[in-house]
Amino acid sequence: MSRAVRHFLEIDDLAPAELAEVLDLAERPDPPEVLAGRGVALVFEKPSLRTRNATEMAVVQLGGHPISLRADEVGLDEREPAPDAARALSRYHAAIGARVFEHARLEAMAAAAAVPVLNLLSDRSHPAQALADLLTLRQQWGSLAGRRVAWVGDANNVCRSLVLGAALAGVEVRVATPPGFALDVATLDRAAALGGRVAVTTRPDEAVEGADAVATDVWASMGQEAEAAARRRSFEGFGVDAALMARAAPGATFLHCLPAHRGEEVAADVVDGPQSVVWQQAENRMHAMRGLLLFLFAGSGEGGG
Repeated sequence: MSRAVRHFLEIDDLAPAELAEVLDLAERPDPPEVLAGRGVALVFEKPSLRTRNATEMAVVQLGGHPISLRADEVGLDEREPAPDAARALSRYHAAIGARVFEHARLEAMAAAAAVPVLNLLSDRSHPAQALADLLTLRQQWGSLAGRRVAWVGDANNVCRSLVLGAALAGVEVRVATPPGFALDVATLDRAAALGGRVAVTTRPDEAVEGADAVATDVWASMGQEAEAAARRRSFEGFGVDAALMARAAPGATFLHCLPAHRGEEVAADVVDGPQSVVWQQAENRMHAMRGLLLFLFAGSGEGGG
């Protein structure tokens, strides 16, 4: 194909209009089988429930054949250099998705690949989750611009991508974290460059006050298990419970990328309560990925290879 290969390593690899197009395509009821007769390689250095199922089914719904590969089957930068693996997989597949520990590994793969490389999670960002979050909120609200989201907890990879995606969509974000766990300056600068409105605080009540949605994630992600006890102490008072949700706007939506630790970052009566849309959000991982693949292979972001 004549068009340049489009990679999706960060949510802001999309322009605002392109993000809106992806979300529109995610809800297309009759998607064309743009991947018919083609494969998509999915490399998982980290185990996955939602990401693997969502991405495999999105590929199937577009007529393609997903092939999921465990870390021990590929051995990125151990059995062979990650760029070499990307070059080989490019010869078989229309796209490569990878869920990795180190974002730099994704960048090395993208630099070598002849087909789109998709970030299915890295230590720096989780743009596929941000697409699903924004799709879910748009379904709840009808439109995104001018709304406000509060993030409570660790300013991790999921938070970072949501902040940047919100900036693209015209959504204000307030981020509440304990000292030492704040959003990095580079992300704040990037959000500002995109026209985003981001406020940071160490007070969950301040972040949540009047918010249209409240989001959180686990306090210790995969790879941080040894820090779990210390993190629980650091994040004391940052759990999302009914009292905190009551400070948000009436009918505010609760988001969590899952899995949830009931009694830690979120109370059971919140994650399982009427304001929670976590299962819709989980399903939207599939629809959002289908929209992204349609954008890359049938829309204005058509990939090469």
